Amino acid sequence: MRWCSVGYFTCLIMEIDLIFKIAAIGIIISILNQVLSRSGREEQATMTTLAGLVVVLMMIAQKISDLFSLVKNLFDF
Repeated sequence: MRWCSVGYFTCLIMEIDLIFKIAAIGIIISILNQVLSRSGREEQATMTTLAGLVVVLMMIAQKISDLFSLVKNLFDF
């Protein structure tokens, strides 16, 4: 997370890198899924898709954890 200071206000700049990482993972997983499906390996295509989903969910879970920590520190819980 990055902070910026504008006049009297301090704001948190949302990282757009996370969106690009998720999009890149989605593109790679979809290409792998198509290649594996066309070669007759449907089970491995499904497992690849599930692995990509787990990776993305772990990335989002980390950001949600950071959000909860920020709220906890903000309200001094």
